[in-house]
Amino acid sequence: MADESPTQIAGATTLGEALTRAKQALRTSETQSPDLDARVLLAYVVGISPAAVLAYSERELSSDEAARYADLIARRVAGEPVAYLTGHREFMGLDFRTDTRALIPRPETELLVEAALDDIRARLQHDPASPPLVADIGTGSGAIAIAIAALEPRLPCIYATDISADALALSRENAARLGVADRVIFLQGDLLDPLPEAVDVLLGNLPYVAPRDAPVLPPDVRLYEPDVALYSPNEGLQHIRRLLDETRTHLRPGATIILEFGYDQREAIEAMVRAAFPQSQIRVGLDYAGWERFIVVRTSAQETGSSHMI
Repeated sequence: MADESPTQIAGATTLGEALTRAKQALRTSETQSPDLDARVLLAYVVGISPAAVLAYSERELSSDEAARYADLIARRVAGEPVAYLTGHREFMGLDFRTDTRALIPRPETELLVEAALDDIRARLQHDPASPPLVADIGTGSGAIAIAIAALEPRLPCIYATDISADALALSRENAARLGVADRVIFLQGDLLDPLPEAVDVLLGNLPYVAPRDAPVLPPDVRLYEPDVALYSPNEGLQHIRRLLDETRTHLRPGATIILEFGYDQREAIEAMVRAAFPQSQIRVGLDYAGWERFIVVRTSAQETGSSHMI
């Protein structure tokens, strides 16, 4: 079959015809999942599920729908992420708004949320009358903080900080849409600076890509997602190093720290954690591809700061 261009997709008259042409167009690009992307974008245009696209391949496609689909496929061929094209991404079973103001939530970051929920629920079981204080540093779209609030309604509040006013605007929109706006407190500032009090559980999915690695990132990441949320100087470690340097006085005794990091950064991150909290208990978790991707640090009560206001 000859290669299809996105403009030819506009002439398709059925879902099946449009899907076939879109797959061909995307297969000639750097898209890593052309068939899935074609199906998701067609489902978005016609307002049905991706599975229904295959089940109703003979369904007629209006000229307006075909034109919209052709435009989306052209933008995807150019590298624009599917989540920005549709404006949505599922995370922890919740539908998040996504756009260029913040990183797109990743499946591997769900593992941080699950680790945090395990820790939070253990604390609630131990002392139901004193819910732990939780903070998500560098919240971006709000995915981590909002998911925790939605999935653990016993928490009265969660702090979520970000240096970007644009990202915080998006996260507030997501909190409102998902019904937790009254329980997630968004604060603008650098890392831990905005926190008004010490916390029991501190999470962070901070920038950890070394600037020199930018050329090897997929185009949909490198060209479209915000640099401020991707890159960190000093081999991608500066943000996490700064966080750990500042963390001690922002933690209650026996607090837990949970951080995501790059696939090749485990040794450096663990060394920094052990230097900052030599008596801590450390667990390193794997992502879905088997890479070491996040660290859970249970600090010693003797090493962490105080339970009063900072």
